[in-house]
Amino acid sequence: MKQEILSRIQKKFPLSAKPFEVIAKELGISEEEVLEILQNEKSESIIRQTSAIFDTKRLGYKSSLVAFKIDEDKIDDAVAIINSHPGVSHNYERNHEFNIWFTMAVAPDSKLGLDKTIETLAALTEAEDYIVLPTLKLFKINVKLNTTGKDDKKEKVKKVIHKDIELTPLHHEIIMRAQNDIDFVSEPFKNIVEELDIDYETFFSILQELQDAGVMRRFASILNHRKAGFNANAMVVWDVDEENGAAIGEKAAAFSAVSHCYLRPKYENWPYNLFTMVHGKTTEETNAMIAEMAEEIESKSHMPLYSSREFKKVRIEYFTPAFQEWEERYNG
Repeated sequence: MKQEILSRIQKKFPLSAKPFEVIAKELGISEEEVLEILQNEKSESIIRQTSAIFDTKRLGYKSSLVAFKIDEDKIDDAVAIINSHPGVSHNYERNHEFNIWFTMAVAPDSKLGLDKTIETLAALTEAEDYIVLPTLKLFKINVKLNTTGKDDKKEKVKKVIHKDIELTPLHHEIIMRAQNDIDFVSEPFKNIVEELDIDYETFFSILQELQDAGVMRRFASILNHRKAGFNANAMVVWDVDEENGAAIGEKAAAFSAVSHCYLRPKYENWPYNLFTMVHGKTTEETNAMIAEMAEEIESKSHMPLYSSREFKKVRIEYFTPAFQEWEERYNG
């Protein structure tokens, strides 16, 4: 039952006043049982966060994946500097000469801008070299660990057409609150609607509006991969034909074990342009899935980059003064 609940809250969290009651009715158990299981999984750090997941770019932020080449002796100091930026949500050491990999975002009103911020970080960390790998095409971003073992190997990735939206002050207020981790209580959204003096209907209709516009990707729980038993997660990079990149990317994204799939630029010192995150419980399982993918994906070469250390994995907090404060501190 625990695995069924974990699967459910990753895929489609019920947006209702009493979401855990909805899950309980679906599974034929009590709301109290659902809450007890989730509270326990949270205390064991298996559930990392449950909140709205927003699209950085749709909110006006500019972002990119970045890889630094850092001398082994300087890694700790470099990581502290990189992690100090509020726009860095993920930061890992990977098994490559480009050894420090992080995602970087800057606010819409950034004075430095994305490229200059990365340049500043490279100088501060004394990086020997670096590559900037922005998204050219997104095929999939949907972290759903197969906790039940029942998921199919392939899944249909829906193409979504987003509606235009003009964000109002109320939209911003809801975004600032919905991005925070909820408590596992009967009415987890009660404090938000009371604080904003709105009703549940208004709150959920705005969340739906944000989702229809692609500003909110979804509302869901994210699990701690290793704590949940998925200990072998590889960023697999592929050298694929640029003209056929879109078709190849769609093929790669269809694998259920793939949570992220993007096309990114190639460079003289970096020939790989298709990026896939592949999740498995063991290295053998993940490597077997990569081998299966390699049979279907037309590529000149591919390389799995496993993370040896996780330095940072958080959600970006949008519309906070932290971005401006960082720029003033390091480029004042």
